Amino acid sequence: MADLAVRTAQEKKARDIIVLDLRPSTLVCDYFVICTVTTPLQGRAVADYLEEELPERLRHREGYREGRWILLDYGSVVIHVFREEERRFYDLERLWAPPERERPAQME
Repeated sequence: MADLAVRTAQEKKARDIIVLDLRPSTLVCDYFVICTVTTPLQGRAVADYLEEELPERLRHREGYREGRWILLDYGSVVIHVFREEERRFYDLERLWAPPERERPAQME
């Protein structure tokens, strides 16, 4: 489902698309798909196309009217369609990044 979301967003020229595997971190969903669009109009077009093409039923949608951060919740996959400014501000990649493994202290 996440791979299909990536291909579908690419078809509408979304860019900087990444998939975050959240399975080790949360039970809320398995994956975030995050992409960037240049305008609210493009954001709505990407969201509309995702809704048309993805086989699973959409559970929840937020932010569609403003088109600056559109969230599409499909249960196991949550898709975030961001304008560049909002993506930088909310920085979900950093917020949901897996924790770095503890490293042993270096002996001097």
